[in-house]
Amino acid sequence: MKAHRLHILFSFFFLFVISAFGQSNKSQTSDDVGIFTVRGSIYEKDTRKPIARADVQINGGNYTRTDFDGKFTIKAKVGDELVVSHGSFETVRYTIVNNERIYIEVLPENETQSRSKKFKSEREAFNKLIDSADSYIKSDAAKSIQFIGDALDEDISSKQSAEAYELLGDVHMFWKQYDLAISAYKISIQNIETNSAKLKLARAYLKNDNNEKSIEAYNDIRERKLTNYQKVELHEGIGDANLAVRNFTGSIKAYEEGLKVAKKHLITPKVTDLNSKIAQAYNLQGDITNARGYFSNSLNLAAQENKQRAVEEQIKVAEFNSEIEDYQNEIQLRKQAITSINDIERDSFIPNESSLTVQKQNYKIGNAYILSNELENAIPYLEKSVEEADKRGDLEVKKDATRKLSEALLGVGQKEQSYAVLAEHISVVDKLYTQKIQEISQAARFSRIIAEQQNRITSIESDRALSRSKYELTQERNKRQQLIIYSLLGGLVLFLITGYFMFKYIRQQRLANNLLALKSLRSQMNPHFIFNALNSVNSFIATNDERTANKYLSDFSYLMRAVLENSEEDFIPLNKEIELLQLYTKLEHFRFQDKFDYDIEVDDNIDVESFKIPPMLLQPYIENAVWHGLRYKTEKGKLSVSIRPKGKDEIEIIISDDGIGRERSKDLKTSNQKKQKSKGMGNIKKRVTILNEMYRDKVDVTVEDLENTGDVGTKVIVTLRKD
Repeated sequence: MKAHRLHILFSFFFLFVISAFGQSNKSQTSDDVGIFTVRGSIYEKDTRKPIARADVQINGGNYTRTDFDGKFTIKAKVGDELVVSHGSFETVRYTIVNNERIYIEVLPENETQSRSKKFKSEREAFNKLIDSADSYIKSDAAKSIQFIGDALDEDISSKQSAEAYELLGDVHMFWKQYDLAISAYKISIQNIETNSAKLKLARAYLKNDNNEKSIEAYNDIRERKLTNYQKVELHEGIGDANLAVRNFTGSIKAYEEGLKVAKKHLITPKVTDLNSKIAQAYNLQGDITNARGYFSNSLNLAAQENKQRAVEEQIKVAEFNSEIEDYQNEIQLRKQAITSINDIERDSFIPNESSLTVQKQNYKIGNAYILSNELENAIPYLEKSVEEADKRGDLEVKKDATRKLSEALLGVGQKEQSYAVLAEHISVVDKLYTQKIQEISQAARFSRIIAEQQNRITSIESDRALSRSKYELTQERNKRQQLIIYSLLGGLVLFLITGYFMFKYIRQQRLANNLLALKSLRSQMNPHFIFNALNSVNSFIATNDERTANKYLSDFSYLMRAVLENSEEDFIPLNKEIELLQLYTKLEHFRFQDKFDYDIEVDDNIDVESFKIPPMLLQPYIENAVWHGLRYKTEKGKLSVSIRPKGKDEIEIIISDDGIGRERSKDLKTSNQKKQKSKGMGNIKKRVTILNEMYRDKVDVTVEDLENTGDVGTKVIVTLRKD
């Protein structure tokens, strides 16, 4: 039994670590469900001439107008009626059935003006590419970005470029690449300022956790220029951003302003959403009474929409009831939701990532019964959850459900059944671990593919700028032949300016590549460090040393938290690195107490807070000293870390050991180990090289042997300079 408990403890902790580094594809929030962007074009039937400034309206609420090319975008949902009116043709009504582009043909005006065939074909080619990109947003991000790149490669206007980059931002938003979405929306706004792009930029800042920038971006938008639907989005976004910074009063006020506009213009879905969000804000503020009232409103309103929206709100209110320990109402709502989910699944597929799955709701019901101390009632629902999760291949839910089911069975005295379910749980944990590793690998491949397509778009934009400059230079020469000398001088100046901007762009690109490389190396260091540390935990578990494993895990968890907090920084204060170093060395000494002693000395004259150092720079050298030097000594060794001043703005960090040395360590490696490259040391060298390139030789590292014979030992000298 003791070994079982250790195995479970190890499995749970390992899954926690993996989930911290892996990527998870979550389902869309209720804000996005049902509502989507409809793109359309209006043109004359015979001449194909676009109709500009036609009025486009949804159910008397959301409103817009067509642009010069006869195109429009508007928010709608399935079943809404689209009304198109203009003085030159009879009003057209159309019922929305999906989010595909709408083409509306009308009888031609009594005018003779028409566009050239070349202009038509170019515009149609661009529209087809944009439509293709739009259709692949949710299914194939790389293909969608490829079509956008093809569209940008056409001879297009600034307005079309803005449209393409706005769609590129939409692609990155859907695939949760919020930093890239921000860049795309900014370029779109630089081409042509549109309210839709500004709203999306503010939302992207919020999704990227840049809450203050999001609030600033929302406040910069002029409300009087927005459509009614966009006004609701504006107030809702301000509310979301204030909620993120825990300004509950400001959040509720913004939501209420949006609710007024939504009610006035009969924007029903947003009325439901805003009631729900106001309830959530009151709940976080601790005002349960008001939260309950608004949740009641949102439940009633959602029930009047479609079944899926009603179920989503039931689940949201059920979570609220769970938080306030009203388990009976939670159970009742989840049972109602299961009935509706079964109806929904007859017509559509619900992925495991969605909260609208039968297995998740059965698990939540079982958990609520356990919290209500009704174990007998909990067991059937947990069994259903396991059965459904197994049928649908949902390992996440199956893992949680088998664990809870085992606890419930044990609580009612069914020990044998409990142990059987526990064994199944352990098997699921192992399968889930394998699945997480595969997901991490897939995510890495996906990022590489997206980066390739993104680089192509960047190259197209650069080529366009250069081509435009050359064209302008040629036109200037043709127009002013009498001023050839001035034209040549102007061309030279233009060339120098272009060269300057190209040089600046290359530097920025190099900086971006360096930052990306640093991020990649840091992401490799953490799993490498975790893997080695967890080997130590596994060793304690293998020897059934539960107390030692628990103590080690406690210290290791503290170290992990500190490592993760610093993992996104290029440099951290030296005092933080020393704390991490002390804790890591303590953990290694805990494992190999009979192999070495250690001391860490910091000169009193050094202001450790004024020096900056790359995080986790010193740990691999400590790790090498212990694992490849001191561990193989026949007698007890010594590890020393000394930090002392070297110059006015320069210090030395000396890591020395009296281990067996580098050459003997190489000889002791197995053939399999020799085939493997040292990722830790290799990554450190790459990081130091990149950081020195970016920050002008801030860090120097040298490694040397201490003696020529016997246990030669190794000394690492790290020289650190101030900025």
